[in-house]
Amino acid sequence: MSRALFAAVAALPLMIAAGSAVAQNHAGHAPAAPPTPAAQTPAAKPAPDCPMMRDGKPCPMHGAAASDAQADPHAGHDMSSHAGHGAAAADPHAGHDMAQTQTQAAQADPHAGHNAAPTDPHAGHDMAPTPAAQTDPHAGHSAAPANPHAGHDMSAARGGPNIPTSVDAVGGRMVETPPPAAARSAPAHAADLLFDPAVMAAARKQLLAENGDIRSTAVLIDSLEAGFGDGADTYSWGGQGWTGGDINRFWWKTEGEGEIDGKLHEVEVQALYSRAIAPFWDVQAGVRQDFRPDGEDATHLTVGVQGVAPYWFEMGAAAFLSTEGDLTARFEAEYDQRITQKWILQPAIEMALSASDIPELEIGSGLTSVTAGVRLRYEIRKEFAPYIGVEWSRSLGETADYARARGQDPEDTRLVVGVKAWF
Repeated sequence: MSRALFAAVAALPLMIAAGSAVAQNHAGHAPAAPPTPAAQTPAAKPAPDCPMMRDGKPCPMHGAAASDAQADPHAGHDMSSHAGHGAAAADPHAGHDMAQTQTQAAQADPHAGHNAAPTDPHAGHDMAPTPAAQTDPHAGHSAAPANPHAGHDMSAARGGPNIPTSVDAVGGRMVETPPPAAARSAPAHAADLLFDPAVMAAARKQLLAENGDIRSTAVLIDSLEAGFGDGADTYSWGGQGWTGGDINRFWWKTEGEGEIDGKLHEVEVQALYSRAIAPFWDVQAGVRQDFRPDGEDATHLTVGVQGVAPYWFEMGAAAFLSTEGDLTARFEAEYDQRITQKWILQPAIEMALSASDIPELEIGSGLTSVTAGVRLRYEIRKEFAPYIGVEWSRSLGETADYARARGQDPEDTRLVVGVKAWF
């Protein structure tokens, strides 16, 4: 008997015992899958010195021949009881039947059907994907309850407190209950309970003056200009201003004209009390005094309104009753049309009326004159703006007849150059 045959006969009892043990350890398991590159050990150990493997034959105890054993000396061995025999397999599922993982569901979730690690909250769940689960990996799981009252009967709390609303009142108004009697027993100002009432009264008065009763003063020079036309060159001015609060003010106005060679035609000054009667509108009453070089001075009682109409038309109307009983009126309107932030076009119109003839002033009854003009100004600053424009005036009715009798044309067109300012 040769040496190889002798060794095989001698190892036969050991092969039978090892085969029985391997069958018990791997009962119900499919053959181990080939190790993946991640599961391979860094370096293989030398193959064992087995007579059968030296002859190129597989050994029941050591597996493949020596050439294959060099790649993995433990291939096909149960390493669960061999502590210290190399690193553990990187794939925890090596040797399992992974046929189910080849389906599309297993591709979406690699843990489908597996007993996940204890850190996986879905361990032991059926992770077979549904159409919803493909977009939400947690679909079908019982999430942790976000509402601490989940499962409680909250029907008793749904109604809330019984608070009266406008639905409960007649006419749709909110139900209002009178304040309790104790609320009226305390001082009108709660701070008086902690501080000296006299000191608090002075503080409230100061607060009212600084926030609700502001005093202001303004001066507006509407026009300071020179006019050039067919007749003599002229100059004129118009201005107004006020001092006071938002409701009550002292208001003054002045205007006049003359020839540049020094002859003054007329000067008018008004002193008025002004009271706000609506947003942007004041009613005014006071005295108007006229000064003329010919000595025909006149004093008038004045009443009128002034304000800003819708679309920002600045308007004013006033009636004048002289000490001689002559009743006259005047209406003015102007509008600022912004072309740019600096250039502003301002059309304006003024009409004068008289209830009767005033021969000493060469004024007829009715609509006595109309003056219209347009001025283009450039605001160097908001407070200072030079302008240039054209103004047309026309005397009407008997007033025009008085002008013709003096040798003057009742109609006149002039080029005007001036400045508008305020401070």
